[in-house]
Amino acid sequence: MPDTAATPAQLLQKWIAQKVDAAGAGWLGEAVAALAGGGSDRDLYRSVSLVSRKLGKTPLALPRAELSAATRARPGWDPSQWTVDQAGRVLLLLTVTGDIDAFVRRLDQLCATADIDELVAFYRGLPLYPDPPRHRLRAAEGVRTNMKVVFEAVAHRNPYPAEQLEEDAWNQMVLKALFVGSELDPIVGLDGRANAALARMLGDYAHERWSAGRPVSPELWRCVGPFAQGQLLADLERVLATGMPPERAAGVLALQRARDPEARRLLERYAAIRDAVAAQGIDWKSALQFQ
Repeated sequence: MPDTAATPAQLLQKWIAQKVDAAGAGWLGEAVAALAGGGSDRDLYRSVSLVSRKLGKTPLALPRAELSAATRARPGWDPSQWTVDQAGRVLLLLTVTGDIDAFVRRLDQLCATADIDELVAFYRGLPLYPDPPRHRLRAAEGVRTNMKVVFEAVAHRNPYPAEQLEEDAWNQMVLKALFVGSELDPIVGLDGRANAALARMLGDYAHERWSAGRPVSPELWRCVGPFAQGQLLADLERVLATGMPPERAAGVLALQRARDPEARRLLERYAAIRDAVAAQGIDWKSALQFQ
C-alpha cells in the first residue's frame, strides 16, 4: 500500500516490523489480529504489558521519507523521537475495537496503571486517537504531572495541545515548560497560539525570577514579542541593556515581532546587537548560541 493511503496504525506496524526480529514481528502480528478481531480489555492490557519484552526499546530513527509519510497520514504528527515500544503500545491501543467511550475508558485504565515509559507512549499518541476533543482532560492530566519526561510527551513535538487546549490551559502549559526547564521551541504551534494574556503572564514570571536573583530563559520572550508594549517593552529594554548574549539576541528577535512603534526605536538604540543578530543569521533555534 502506498504511504499516501497509509493510516497511522499501518505506518506504526510497518516501522516496528523494520526494527524487530522475526519473533517480535510475529508476536505483534498475532496481538494486532486478536485485538482487531474483538479482543477483550484484558487482552489489550496484557499485550501492552508485554511490549517492551517482546519488541525492545530501539529508537524508530525514521528517515525523512517516513516522517513525511507520518505528516501525510496525520498533519502535524512528528514521531521522530519515538521508540519501538512506544509505537507498539499506541498501535495496540488503536487496534482494539469499540466505540469512543470504550476507547477513553481503556486509555484511562492504561494510564492509571502505567509506568513512566508507558505514560510517555500514551501521551505521545494523543494526536492519533479518535474523537480528539474527548481527550482534553487526559492531555491536561499530562500537563499537570511532575514528571518532566511525561510533561514533554504532551508538550513537545505534539500537535494535540495547539489544536485542542483552551487558551488558559495552553498558557499554563507554556508557563510550566519554563518552570520545569523544558525548551519552548519543540512546542508545536507556539507562535501561532501566542496571546496577550500569555505575554503578561510571562512578563510577571520574568519579574519573579529577577526579584529572586534567578536567570530568565531567553525563550520566554518569544511569546512576549508580538504583544510587547508598555512594561513589556521596558522589560525587553532591560534584557538588551543587561542580559547575557543569548538573552540580548532573544530581545532583538522579540522586538522584531512587536507592533508598538517604540519597538523600532529600541532596535535603533541597540543597533549593534540588532545588526550582529542579523549578521549571524540568528533565529529562535540558534539564539542560545549567540555570542
